[in-house]
Amino acid sequence: MLAREGSLMVDRPCRAGRNAAAMLLALCAVVSAAAEKKPYKPNQAGPRATSLRIVWLYVQPDLSSQKVAQIQIGREMVVLEKSGPWMNVEANTDVEEVSNDQDQPMIGSDNSPQPLSGWVEAKGIVEETTAGGDLVLMGAAANEELLASNPEGPANAARAAELLYRRLYEMFPNSPLAPEAQWRAADIQWQIEKADISTLPSSKAKDPYMHEQLDQTALKKVIKQYPHTRWAALAAFDLIDNKLCGDWEGSAQCPERESDLYEKYADDYPDGPRTAQALYDAAYRQAVLANMYSANGDDGKSKTAIDHCRALAQKLKDHFAGTDYAWRAGALVFKLDQDIPVFGIDHG
Repeated sequence: MLAREGSLMVDRPCRAGRNAAAMLLALCAVVSAAAEKKPYKPNQAGPRATSLRIVWLYVQPDLSSQKVAQIQIGREMVVLEKSGPWMNVEANTDVEEVSNDQDQPMIGSDNSPQPLSGWVEAKGIVEETTAGGDLVLMGAAANEELLASNPEGPANAARAAELLYRRLYEMFPNSPLAPEAQWRAADIQWQIEKADISTLPSSKAKDPYMHEQLDQTALKKVIKQYPHTRWAALAAFDLIDNKLCGDWEGSAQCPERESDLYEKYADDYPDGPRTAQALYDAAYRQAVLANMYSANGDDGKSKTAIDHCRALAQKLKDHFAGTDYAWRAGALVFKLDQDIPVFGIDHG
């Protein structure tokens, strides 16, 4: 479109005089230059791929040749050609990959810099043509996720797990593992960002609107693509985080609002994998409210909160018997009956 507009403008100076012509020709040159700078598109002659280990990108298929860059676990690659135990690839090495609403790879997207080209050792590389590649990526990602839970594990294990899960659903979109992988990638991204934001002073603010908001894009995409599934239920539970208070500051408004959020979630996903947790979180907040109202001398509201907590505990007993959340809710009710404070002690 820019090139066509530029060529149309070239004809106009002939009827406009020399000064106007010079200005228009200069503008045409700028437009033409912009038109020539086309977004990078990868060579699609080969399949997409990713690495299960950190590998070096070399200028030539030789370990003694110059190193170009390091490719981290889970980074996106496009295979251009193969030569024995080597692959010539275009690799995404330095782009901070974040989820978006567009089903397109990072390599070749208009807003990403050009990837680096070079040779990598083929061992440990999974291509979209690899038989059972989705299973391999799922296992590798799960291993990285497990390492991330270990305080002594690799520093980038969580990010590696996220990227491997992303590669699975991008490279193998028809795999039965794709929905699970997409949810796990979104959740890991959410938890990493949540941990980072929790270190900011604003995270302690009582009102949610004063907090740095977590990026909801990836989780909402899971809900949109897999409505009324366990993956949608899991994603929806995560999204509650953006609506929670920081420090309650002794205000009943926070546990009141949060209890409503968790109860609404339980109503929307009555059989979801996080429903028992949501009901307990609501019950805990009702127990806190009972303490708060009692401390303020409002015995009527305190009794209402106790009854509400008891009803939620009964719902857990009826529908999720044998779970920790049902047992913990029962313990909350016992403490309330014994007039034992729970606020600040039995955290939700």
